Amino acid sequence: MKLKKGDEVIVVAGKDKGRKGKIEKVFPKEREVLIPGMNIVKKHLKPRKEGEKGGVVEIAKPLNVSKVALLCPKCRKTTRVGYLITKHTKERICKKCRQAI
Repeated sequence: MKLKKGDEVIVVAGKDKGRKGKIEKVFPKEREVLIPGMNIVKKHLKPRKEGEKGGVVEIAKPLNVSKVALLCPKCRKTTRVGYLITKHTKERICKKCRQAI
């Protein structure tokens, strides 16, 4: 997967379309990323212990990778990720400005 924790992304589809945020956690097997404050859903919880209250809580659910686009830190444009492979290193590059991400 080409996105990593800490990358700044913009949501390109769904109810949060147009909003920006940083990736908090990546789920490579599910091809999903967790962005705090995005894709908020309400979950109804039952009280588990005696004296504890149930209620409705809001939690952030992961977004599919296809619904987000990387923002290049150099040119500040949405871009795809490419790779530049040299003899000993492999680094991610912006497809638009060709700078290292």
